[in-house]
Amino acid sequence: MLRGIIISPDEGLAEELQELLSQVSTLGIVRWVDRYPNAIDLGRTLRAHSPQVVFLSLQDLDAAFETASQIEGIVPGMQIVTFGRNADPQSLIALMRVGIREYLGSPFQMRDTMETLNRVKENLDRNPLRPFESEYIYSFLPAKPGVGASTVAMNAAWACSRQPETKTLLMDLDLNSGMQRFMLKLDNDYSIVDAAENAFKLDETLWPQLVTTLGHMDVLHSGRLNPGYRIDGAQIRSMVAFARRNYRSVCIDLSGNMEKYSLEIMQESKRVYLVTTPEIASLHLARERFQYLRQLDLGDRIQLILNRSQKRAHISVDQIEDLLGLPVLACIQNDYQGVSRALTAGKPVDTNSELGREFQLLAGSMMERKPVKAAPKAGKSISDYLSILPGKSILFADKK
Repeated sequence: MLRGIIISPDEGLAEELQELLSQVSTLGIVRWVDRYPNAIDLGRTLRAHSPQVVFLSLQDLDAAFETASQIEGIVPGMQIVTFGRNADPQSLIALMRVGIREYLGSPFQMRDTMETLNRVKENLDRNPLRPFESEYIYSFLPAKPGVGASTVAMNAAWACSRQPETKTLLMDLDLNSGMQRFMLKLDNDYSIVDAAENAFKLDETLWPQLVTTLGHMDVLHSGRLNPGYRIDGAQIRSMVAFARRNYRSVCIDLSGNMEKYSLEIMQESKRVYLVTTPEIASLHLARERFQYLRQLDLGDRIQLILNRSQKRAHISVDQIEDLLGLPVLACIQNDYQGVSRALTAGKPVDTNSELGREFQLLAGSMMERKPVKAAPKAGKSISDYLSILPGKSILFADKK
């Protein structure tokens, strides 16, 4: 089914056209814009609704031409059908000169409309639209509670938003103990639950009410404790599709409980960042998570982030990589005071601090602009900490 929007400041004419189009089973009108929007609002509308055809009123010919030019700049190849009450030959010639060849005149006739829509569909079949959809969807998965995955996700998202032309969404999907609302001192009562319940009608009007904007980063927090709430796969896919169209990068903070909706998110992600600390229990569970995700064919998306790293680590990065069978993408230093100051202020860590610069390097890697700083490689033998059973993989001994 074709998706269409109507742009018309003439309410009566728009209603007449919409009434006729509602009888066409192969077309759905998803939005009516009652004015000629500026470039910013137009871009938001096109990204929010992802139409394939725009019905554009010729009430104001100059404004219509400008809007058509902006549409082509935002989504090249978008099909535009103009309409009006009366179009003189000079106007129709002017339309053809700018590449617009479809016009419907009032009173609208079903036969003419169907012929126009058939030509639109033929054009789309020959040249499918390629609207903006970001590939930079990232999930942050904790190896275990308390490893600081939410802190890493928030600061990584903030650092991404500071990259050139990188509007970023931070989404908290930890319905058991989501921390983004607390860490950033957010007072928005709307949450991920509201977004999920309205997943199939998200638009440029509803969405700003759901998120809190901090600079170039929007935050959709998890709301109050709600462990019994479940988000189905269709809702997740709809929300991610909306985010892809409206943000350059999306960072999603997961609970680590491997809920069905969390697995759905990971399937949608370009990368899944498995966050661990250099502690035996965390490494053990990181390994368990990685092996489980490999069984779901997600192994090639997993990258390891070592949080609270220390320069004189007991277990080296090399040894951690050997244990998990997974390279360490980044080591985030253990800066307790810096993180505490940020939490007290309700802000990300100081971007001028060493820790802040590490997150900037991570963001550069995420946006494929800068490599991550090489991780330190020092420490004792892992055999000092792990029990090795003959003929089997390394296991962690639970000694009580």
